[in-house]
Amino acid sequence: MNNLTSICVFCGSSEGNDTQVVQQALQLGQKLAQQNIALVYGAAKIGIMGKVAEGAIANKGKVVGVIPDFLKLKEVVHLGLTELITTDNMHERKMKMHKLSDGFITLPGGFGTLEELFEIITWSQLGLHQKPIGLLNINGFYDHLLQMLENMVRSGFLKQDNYELLIVEDDIDRLLQKMKEFEPVQVPKWLKPDRT
Repeated sequence: MNNLTSICVFCGSSEGNDTQVVQQALQLGQKLAQQNIALVYGAAKIGIMGKVAEGAIANKGKVVGVIPDFLKLKEVVHLGLTELITTDNMHERKMKMHKLSDGFITLPGGFGTLEELFEIITWSQLGLHQKPIGLLNINGFYDHLLQMLENMVRSGFLKQDNYELLIVEDDIDRLLQKMKEFEPVQVPKWLKPDRT
């Protein structure tokens, strides 16, 4: 059983047009706070990002925002955070979010959200971490993406074991439970650091 004391949430800086996504984002923040799991996220008070933070803050949860300095000028930074960490660039931001988190959950979003998801799952595939990675598939938002990943498996570009690194659920409680029960696959010998 994984001890999840902090979860990083990747999601959109826009709200989109599905009210269910907004509601689920609020609920996720709320449930993380209720389970005493700190929220690590991109620090904005706008979009789905802001809704997750709002849900956690309203329930007295710990919320850590990580944002690169240049985005502070463009995004509206949430002023109610437990902690705000400013980085020099996007790469440093992702490294910091990874370091602060015991697991990751992706909600609906755009290019940036997908980029964060695929980088963190690639790191897992390469054995750089063994943390659970969840995808909350609200209202079938990620159905087409999952079909694409299944096609990658069928076409021989993605191993089934690596596809299964992604924990997919449409229910928050089930997703969190599966993340707590997640058992990482063995890192291939060729990827293990040489300790001789």
